[in-house]
Amino acid sequence: MLPVPIGCFCPGYHCRKTGQTPPARISVTFGDVKYGGEHVSTAPRFTFFFNMGRNYNYDFSKWMGIFSGINIKNIGIITKGSDTLDIKLKRRVYTLGVPFGIKIGDVRGQNFFFFLGGQYDLAFNYKEKQFVDGKKIKKFNEWFSDRTPLLMPSLFAGFRFYPGIGLKVQYYPNDFFNKNYKETIAGVATYPYRNVASKMFLVTLTYDFRDPFIKNYGHFKMIRN
Repeated sequence: MLPVPIGCFCPGYHCRKTGQTPPARISVTFGDVKYGGEHVSTAPRFTFFFNMGRNYNYDFSKWMGIFSGINIKNIGIITKGSDTLDIKLKRRVYTLGVPFGIKIGDVRGQNFFFFLGGQYDLAFNYKEKQFVDGKKIKKFNEWFSDRTPLLMPSLFAGFRFYPGIGLKVQYYPNDFFNKNYKETIAGVATYPYRNVASKMFLVTLTYDFRDPFIKNYGHFKMIRN
């Protein structure tokens, strides 16, 4: 979510926005799922909605800066049945996240720079869909579900170059599913995710649609108070 500064932390300066619009984002989530130590077949999950956010930047110099912000992401895992069973499960969560990172390169001119950091996401909505032979047979939605951890930490790195194209990879080291989740079926308590290992790897491509007549391309001009 790096390419969308809407403010800055600049002691002794105030910031004037030069004009820009939020970027378009396409995210692809890859899952690594095991059940009882055996690999489960997965499929890449492509999302365009809703992935949005705003970042705040502070540049120490032309070549280095830091950033933080807030964003909403749509992340999840798709698992498939065996070759003889056409079953597909799609599970996703909407999260509210706060990143913190550093950027190195031409951070003011934004011709090219790298960035890396970490993020904490709060999962606030869970949805699950089940398909058999290509037909949806089950769907449900839960707010602040116990099926996934409430907090999801991650690490990210990426780069950005003119004219506003960015690529970010993000890894979630903890399991997507909550191993301690319990549900009661016919009076019997079960733990459906206890033997499930579920990791996520996210790749996000962004493009900023900016005003082509702004010479200071999509950044804030810092003016001494």
